[in-house]
Amino acid sequence: METVILAVVIAVVVLAVLGGLVVGSRRQKSLPPPPPTAPDITAPPTEPHVGDEAETPRDEPRRTIEEVDLPGGGATGTTVEEPPAGPSVEVPELEIPEPTEGRLIRLRARLSRSQNALGKGLLTLLSREHLDEDTWEEIEDTLLTADVGVQPTQELVERLRERVKVLGTRTPEELRALLRDELLKLVGTDVDRTVKTEPADRKPGIVMVVGVNGTGKTTTTGKLARVLVADGRTVVLGAADTFRAAAADQLQTWGERVGAHTVRGPEAGDPASVAFDAVKEGKEMGVDVVLIDTAGRLHTKTGLMDELGKVKRVVEKHAPLDEILLVLDATTGQNGLVQARVFAEVVDITGIVLTKLDGTAKGGIVVAVQRELGVPVKLVGLGEGADDLAPFEPEAFVDALIGD
Repeated sequence: METVILAVVIAVVVLAVLGGLVVGSRRQKSLPPPPPTAPDITAPPTEPHVGDEAETPRDEPRRTIEEVDLPGGGATGTTVEEPPAGPSVEVPELEIPEPTEGRLIRLRARLSRSQNALGKGLLTLLSREHLDEDTWEEIEDTLLTADVGVQPTQELVERLRERVKVLGTRTPEELRALLRDELLKLVGTDVDRTVKTEPADRKPGIVMVVGVNGTGKTTTTGKLARVLVADGRTVVLGAADTFRAAAADQLQTWGERVGAHTVRGPEAGDPASVAFDAVKEGKEMGVDVVLIDTAGRLHTKTGLMDELGKVKRVVEKHAPLDEILLVLDATTGQNGLVQARVFAEVVDITGIVLTKLDGTAKGGIVVAVQRELGVPVKLVGLGEGADDLAPFEPEAFVDALIGD
């Protein structure tokens, strides 16, 4: 009996195992593909949609690629990056220079603060009850200390002696009027101090600016451009100081501030070539004035003479120079006269620009340099501001010397 039961159990287990294998093999077999059907040409093309495998294709009109709103706004599946924007070029805002008339009032007050020590010293000495020889020697020393120069000092003292003797009693008002009169004679009131920029027969006027590096030559050229623009002139700047790396950049910056075109050449290039091109472009543009900034290397006097002489000759192939302005630093005193002599040997100086006149109490350099070169001071610089260059006025200068 037990043997029969055991045989039945074994048979059932064998049947179960064989049934499982058959089912598993059937599951692993892939279903055969459905038979192909002929495409319906009249039916619209279907578009697959996620989860819509068993749905009837949607009856939608096909859209063009321009109509499809792709991610990132691109026309294709890839995102197109915009090219990086280049550096923005800022156009400098043009400045309106201060009119010449307006700046003179302010500069006169500034000049008075720095220069009236000379006038006060002279008035104090002349007011003494007894003007003996010691007093006159003190007057001479005061004038010499102010860099008036030996010859002009002797002339002034002699005239003062004669007039004080004739005057007799001396009130402060009389002494002031006497000193003002004599100083005006010394400075000179009958000299033409106009900067020649408007030749009658042609345009443009041509001005060459010379001077030692460090005297403010390039800055003065830029400030002179502002003076001319304030007077309604159009200007071209020639950066012919090619041996100083920053000179052309500095001059171009001054020009851009007032809308003046700057002509420049390669660093260490030929200064005469730059000057020639500046005048040529000035004529083509029809501007009123061409200002030419030149090199000022005094340590090689022969080379400097050759360079400046060549610049002058080349420029004059276009037209004669109307002005050759020498820039001097007023604070250098008598040393400025040495510089003046060197440049006077190179080119024919027609006018003097004295910079930093507000930074020294030695205003007598005005008299000394005019006497040394025989040409007038035409412009003076009285500060670091852009509009601190003004025409030289003898009356305003002397009034600043003697004070109120």
